[in-house]
Amino acid sequence: MKLKITIEDRTRELEIPDDVFIDGVSFFKKMDRDMDRGWQMGPEFIEQPTQTNRCQIAAEKILQAVDTQNENLLMLMAGYILTRMPDVTGINIDTSGEPLGTEFTQTDLRK
Repeated sequence: MKLKITIEDRTRELEIPDDVFIDGVSFFKKMDRDMDRGWQMGPEFIEQPTQTNRCQIAAEKILQAVDTQNENLLMLMAGYILTRMPDVTGINIDTSGEPLGTEFTQTDLRK
């Protein structure tokens, strides 16, 4: 699957291999369990992150992965987002330290 990520004025299209979705299942479940306890998102603590919030958290980790050139983390976080929001085609990642500002581009699967 493909996913476009935009960080400031740079856009990169990722090709996420199928094995990420298969091998990442237990990792994705652990992420969900961790987020079930609430999560600090910028200045706010979100007690019950929504599906969108969870994907914003993963997008924040994509930003970290790009900064540290951690391709494995990058693929896992992209895979997490695509398993939780399969209609997402792109992410505009907020870089101001406010993960709630991260936006997702989605296709309408009802067409």
